[in-house]
Amino acid sequence: MAAGDVGELLVPYMPTIRVPKAGDRVYKSECSFSYDSPESEGGIYVCMNTFLGFGREHVERHYRKTGQCVYMHLKRHMKEKVTGASGGALPKRRNTKLFLDLESNGDLNNDDYEFEDEAKLVIFPDHYEIPLPNIEELPALVTIACDAVLSSKSPYRKQDPDSWEEELQVSKHANTLVQMDNGVRIPPSGWKCSKCDLRENLWLNLTDGSILCGKWFFYGSGGNGHALEHYKEMGYPLAVKLGTITPDGADVYSFDEEEAVLDPHIAKHLAHLGIDMLQMHVTENGLRDNDIKPRVSEWEVIQESGMKLKPMYGPGYTGMKNLGNSCYVNTVLQAIFSIPEFQRAYVGSLPRIFDYSPLDPTQDFNTQMAKLGHGLLSGQYSKPPTKSELIEQVMKEEHKPQHNGISPRMFKALVSKGHPEFSSNRQQDAQEFLLHLIHLIERNPIGSENPTDVFRFLVEERTQCCQSRKVRYTERVDYLMQLPVAMEAAVNKDELIAYELKRREAETARRPLPELVRAKIPFSACLQAFSEPDNVEDFWSSALQAKSAGVKTSRFASFPEYLVVQIKKFTFGLDWIPKKLEVSIDMPDLLDISHLRATGLQPGEEELPDISPPIIIPDDPKDGMTNHFMEPPDIDESSVMQLAEMGFPLEACRKAVYYTGNMGAEVAFNWIIAHMEEPDFAEPLAIPGYGGATFPGAGGAAVVGLDNQPPEEMVAIITSMGFQRNIAFHALRATNNNLEHALDWIFSHPEPEEENEMTSETMDLENHVNANILAESDPEGPRIKDGSGRYELFGFISHMGTSTMSGHYVCHLKKEGRWVIYNDLKVCASERPPKELGYIYFYRRIPS
Repeated sequence: MAAGDVGELLVPYMPTIRVPKAGDRVYKSECSFSYDSPESEGGIYVCMNTFLGFGREHVERHYRKTGQCVYMHLKRHMKEKVTGASGGALPKRRNTKLFLDLESNGDLNNDDYEFEDEAKLVIFPDHYEIPLPNIEELPALVTIACDAVLSSKSPYRKQDPDSWEEELQVSKHANTLVQMDNGVRIPPSGWKCSKCDLRENLWLNLTDGSILCGKWFFYGSGGNGHALEHYKEMGYPLAVKLGTITPDGADVYSFDEEEAVLDPHIAKHLAHLGIDMLQMHVTENGLRDNDIKPRVSEWEVIQESGMKLKPMYGPGYTGMKNLGNSCYVNTVLQAIFSIPEFQRAYVGSLPRIFDYSPLDPTQDFNTQMAKLGHGLLSGQYSKPPTKSELIEQVMKEEHKPQHNGISPRMFKALVSKGHPEFSSNRQQDAQEFLLHLIHLIERNPIGSENPTDVFRFLVEERTQCCQSRKVRYTERVDYLMQLPVAMEAAVNKDELIAYELKRREAETARRPLPELVRAKIPFSACLQAFSEPDNVEDFWSSALQAKSAGVKTSRFASFPEYLVVQIKKFTFGLDWIPKKLEVSIDMPDLLDISHLRATGLQPGEEELPDISPPIIIPDDPKDGMTNHFMEPPDIDESSVMQLAEMGFPLEACRKAVYYTGNMGAEVAFNWIIAHMEEPDFAEPLAIPGYGGATFPGAGGAAVVGLDNQPPEEMVAIITSMGFQRNIAFHALRATNNNLEHALDWIFSHPEPEEENEMTSETMDLENHVNANILAESDPEGPRIKDGSGRYELFGFISHMGTSTMSGHYVCHLKKEGRWVIYNDLKVCASERPPKELGYIYFYRRIPS
């Protein structure tokens, strides 16, 4: 075809061809719906309008859905190198045939194979191909667009400020930070928010040493935002997250700059608060942790090093690439996708999920979960080497570059977006990521059954006032059982004493340490420690109307279908050095916790009066010295609901009614109009002089049920605004029953063309969900799957290293009657599964 003919052929499509701008992500190394890449047999097609990538199996779907016709097809070929006269490969030379900037799994410097990249434009639906480069025949705009796509960097590179590998910048406050000389010294444990009782997601302000909770994350966890409130009141800009302090640094956040930052003086700033970070680099005998031989032994035992492990291939035996400290992600995903409920929810519904995915599937959680499940379970990315390849490997004693396994890069970029820990490329806690993933799944419901229901259970907490002997029973939702380590119950105490003496002698003489002796702890002792009463700090007795001593015991109000057990083996020493308890626990294959079933109020027990403690407010929030009691403000809820029905945020409505003295909805409406542009317009009500105390209303996130069953009054508010009931139902479920977020969801999720089909499907979903809830639990409470308390072990995640912030994770799963080890890309039959050294265990219920 002549040059003019090619130009004329492209004329109708010119308006749809774009040149990538700054900030555009070009996905040319991975399909949006699968793990196909330019190295796959069919290559990858990049849309010249959206710059999304599609494998051969999915490009037709995108063409039908969008009408986009012009794609760039990219393919990387691999072939054996030509041998020289002596029989060896020709000398290496610069490979000019590689022009794609790809995240490759293969070794591009392999001595026996060479690679060649091929690019061409493809016009759908006729699949007309135009080879590239083709400067003479293509219009100038098309040539510029093609060059820009070919030369674009990976969307996951550090240069991209929005990617999960974001390179942190030094805070502008780091060099000039003022720290108060107020004598505050931070203990290595026992922290809680100074304004509420939260004991997780805590941040240490580096100026005054206050410990406060973080913000509420969009996926439903986090804190009450007291750290941010403290900054707004006092202006102290930098805070470090407790639990992230390691020899390599800590997670630091700047409230003023509104992002995670680097503090080059973090060691000095922490030392001012009594945390000696510099000592964490080196142990007392001058050896780094990685130089200590017993630590290497742990790595060998858990990874089953030194054994000839048989590789496993096929569906369910697909490895995952380590992106750099992402093994905590890999192990959690391998474990949950071995559970049938997750397989059915995502892989079983894959065609429907893909068909209804948004125009940018890289940003849709359910699409990426379905893609991940298919990648792990289809066997498409876990194929055994052919007979000829095996013979070739034996003859050459060198492996041909393999492309088995999947890279969770797109998935991790999505699920970690906006999270201060998981968005970094540092090692993280697998248990925290599991809970993060559970919350994301609940925030993005799919079908009539939420797969995380299998983990959810109710905990009954019995709190007793030691003086009056009266009790209070409450219930809360949980997803895992945290089992304490009963060190005092070790059965090899003599060996431990002897080892400790030898260790100290070796340290004094600066000799290598003796072989590690682990404390052998009976599982029954840990279970007993779990059931023992705990002292309640700062307990306020409603019977005495004063603080008193209190104890709390926990029991299972329901047993989950799958029980997740976390061994609490990580702690801090008095010197703030992270410590991992060196223990071996005889975890049972069969577990019966039926005796931990809750019993409720017993005959003869008297309940504590249902009286809330008064709110203690400092007269001046800056000195915090003098306190007085103040009751929550009186707010006319009927006026609040009238304003909410107009579509205003619920918390803004509460503030409007309060600040206008409960004079009615009309006066409050005028207040809303005058203040709706203010940045804190929709934040919870904070009364001046109350020290930042907030009074959320009935629609606040704090009281939303975890089952996502929309309250009828909220459905009525949305339908009164002209939206259909099924849309109101869907929006509220998708936003954890938050009225304000639900309205945002409706406007950001326009209805598809198949409106009637979706309406009937959603109504069926509503009916099915209601039926399931009524069948399984109280319709007013969280959805649970109660049953027997007898379980069998089917998987566990193990950690190697001194801290959850460093080291490595692997996963062992029992499949088809045998144990399999998942160590990133390596998937092999396990010979000696180290069940006694695990960190997180997965049990499934034994049918009655």
